Amino acid sequence: MAQFNGDYWENRYQENTARWDLGSISTPIKEYIDQLKDKELTIAIPGSGNAHEAEYLFRNGFKNVYVIDIAISPLQNIQQRIPSFPKEHLIQADFFTLDMNFDLVIEQTFFCALSPNLRPAYVKKMHDVLVPTGKIVGLLFDAPLYEDHPPFGGNKKEYQTLFNPYFDIDIMEPATNSVESRAGRELFIKMYKKQHS
Repeated sequence: MAQFNGDYWENRYQENTARWDLGSISTPIKEYIDQLKDKELTIAIPGSGNAHEAEYLFRNGFKNVYVIDIAISPLQNIQQRIPSFPKEHLIQADFFTLDMNFDLVIEQTFFCALSPNLRPAYVKKMHDVLVPTGKIVGLLFDAPLYEDHPPFGGNKKEYQTLFNPYFDIDIMEPATNSVESRAGRELFIKMYKKQHS
């Protein structure tokens, strides 16, 4: 399995080969954000890429939005698009080394970008970075996709087995409002952090 490290992702952005960037916020996540009332929520978008979700949140009054990516180019892209976005909220780091806590994590193509052998570590780290009442909301691919390079796919049964030890799954259902290129291939997820005794 190739190393999908910071250099790998930086090269993808430099070469403009991160083809799953939709160029705007995806509809299911936009509609979820549109019904959020609490603008004070601390929100993380790990493996954010160009973070159209962060831009949408910020422009709609959410000021505690943190963007985490292992590559520098997407963070620079955000800074150029939104000069008023707080620089200290643009974090170039390996998500697995992050020492922060959030109310909400938005999952948008980060999970599928990781080597599948990192998925158990992803679930545990998500549990660690969320406050006790925290949740993950977003999208997972519901299709096999690729085996040797991102995006890596999966299915509902596999995801349930993976997340169940750490999360109470409120919603994990086929998205009904995906963008056309992803129609029928996405699961909308909403999962609450489990309280371990």
